[in-house]
Amino acid sequence: MNFFRKRKSFSFLFSILFVLASFSGRSLNVRAETVDYAARAEEQKAMPIESNEITGWPQGPAVSARSAILMEAETGTILYAKNVHEHLYPASTTKILTAYIARQNSSMDEVVEYSAEAINSIVWWDDSNIGIKIGESITMEQSLYGLLVGSGNECGNAIGEHISGSIEAFVALMNETAKNLGCADSHFVTTNGKHDDNHYTCAYDMALIAQRFFSDELLCRMSDTADYVIPQSPTLSRELIPHSKNKLFQGKEYAYEYLVGSKTGYTSLARQNLVSCAQKDGMKLICVVMCDESPMQFTDTIELFNYGFDQFKILDAADYDTTYSVKGNQFFATDSDIFGDSSPILSMQQDSRVVLPRNASFADLDSQLDYEGAQEGQVAAVRYSYHGQPVGSAAILMQEPQPSFDFSVQPVLSESVTQAEAESTESSVFSAPGIIDHKDNTIFLNIKTIAVLAGALAVLIILILLLYHAIRNRRLTNRRRSIMKKHRSKGEEIIDFDKYTEHYE
Repeated sequence: MNFFRKRKSFSFLFSILFVLASFSGRSLNVRAETVDYAARAEEQKAMPIESNEITGWPQGPAVSARSAILMEAETGTILYAKNVHEHLYPASTTKILTAYIARQNSSMDEVVEYSAEAINSIVWWDDSNIGIKIGESITMEQSLYGLLVGSGNECGNAIGEHISGSIEAFVALMNETAKNLGCADSHFVTTNGKHDDNHYTCAYDMALIAQRFFSDELLCRMSDTADYVIPQSPTLSRELIPHSKNKLFQGKEYAYEYLVGSKTGYTSLARQNLVSCAQKDGMKLICVVMCDESPMQFTDTIELFNYGFDQFKILDAADYDTTYSVKGNQFFATDSDIFGDSSPILSMQQDSRVVLPRNASFADLDSQLDYEGAQEGQVAAVRYSYHGQPVGSAAILMQEPQPSFDFSVQPVLSESVTQAEAESTESSVFSAPGIIDHKDNTIFLNIKTIAVLAGALAVLIILILLLYHAIRNRRLTNRRRSIMKKHRSKGEEIIDFDKYTEHYE
């Protein structure tokens, strides 16, 4: 009898929970049900595309996302821009910022414990989660896979607590980090993107965050994983298998072959968001679409990636720039060394790149020197633009003079010379300017120093010779005068002066 009462109680409790969950779901979606999203997507497709207004810029596609951006990752060049600064809800794409901060502030083998607050602050039947229980622990690496593959909201909370001590402190770190990355239209309230009216960002800010996120090889690999296994362990009661709903991955419906990584995000108010990265032919692109409808978040992303790879090219500025080339300018060159070589004092950074339309040439770019924006170790920065659109920059660096030949490399002592022989000859090696005495008895000559000393010695010898001839000539002149004075006193006429002076020669 008690058994049936317990079963009835459990059934009643479950029914209440189900009703509450259904009511909660309806309350969250009440605003969503009043909107015709298909019609809104068509309206958004007609919104203006700001990048299409740039003179000579390739015309980008019309996408259904309310906001979209395509950025070249290395230079930060914006290839496509549509309403990129509007405040929108990021949903679970927030997690790329959480993951980036975790990578900067922890090691992957650290153990993350899942507290009651981390788990109870999410609604398990409505929020995305991986199913870990209160008090269980997994590594930071496993937590990040749970965050990025399974989009586990509790993973974001536990990671935040582990790094900052509390969820609130970690959220403060998120806002500080976003500000340092240049985000001016973002404010984060949660670690995972769970909806809050004050939790917002924009496509441009998400691209800046993604730029750092996708520069990390491990985060790229995690965000390109469809399924991941977290095995059972002494601190984990059962095996967990986070699964991604991202359809850009290999084997999925909208698989994209050049994909580097991608993170989805959805709530009934945020709609479909997608942050992705792809690489082809040496060019790495970041795409963000926000407030889109399924499955257009995938098709829009693919269309924008193809537009970027087809319509743009990336060049090394140092290979094409002649305006700021200093290699042939003697004013910027050091003195020639003993072998007639010369190295520049200033040079353009070799890995500086610019992005421009495929039908444009480097000569079409405008450039401007920026001294104030130069970073540490740079003399200045050259800012490149195409019809007013920034397309990259190059640093001007101060170079240390480099010798043509490296005389500091020590040759290997011949095996035929024993250590005893080397030690016996060590005392015979003398030290002098331009001669470097190494303990292995190998003498290295500083060619430039010796050349200077040889020149000084030559000048000294010439000075001595000049002094000798000056003294000798003066003595001869004095003797001539003495002889002439002597003969004049006797009234004699001097006919052949050399006759009387030849014995002095």
